[in-house]
Amino acid sequence: MRLTRYSDYSLRVLMYLAIRPERVATIEEIADAYRISKAHLMKVVHGLGRAGFLETTRGRGGGLRLARASDAISVGDVVRHTEECMDLVECFDARTSQCRIEPACILKDALEEALTAFLEALDGYTLADLVARRRKPLTELLTSA
Repeated sequence: MRLTRYSDYSLRVLMYLAIRPERVATIEEIADAYRISKAHLMKVVHGLGRAGFLETTRGRGGGLRLARASDAISVGDVVRHTEECMDLVECFDARTSQCRIEPACILKDALEEALTAFLEALDGYTLADLVARRRKPLTELLTSA
């Protein structure tokens, strides 16, 4: 399984904001810190705001901040929100599946179990965990760009 770039960037935005909870950041600032496209981040930030992960303020002095404390944001919740489709194989979607062996196949059960375990593992981490457990301070890496 591979997460989409959208999920990756969503987690990066949230982590960036979590290491500086006392200040407001801009999309441009975050894009520069990670050396990624501002256009990509605009879509990501919009989605995170609509989902209630971020507070956004427009205009002069505006920017982004976490809508909740970083220890109240589950990584699993973010991934569930940002991944449009978690269908690992065709048979996960009964409406469109044309798999001929589905009635006798155990693979779907194994993959569903694996996906559940993956998400449960992510549920065990909060955004606070992601920024607290580090070898080198994230603030150092993201401000030395």
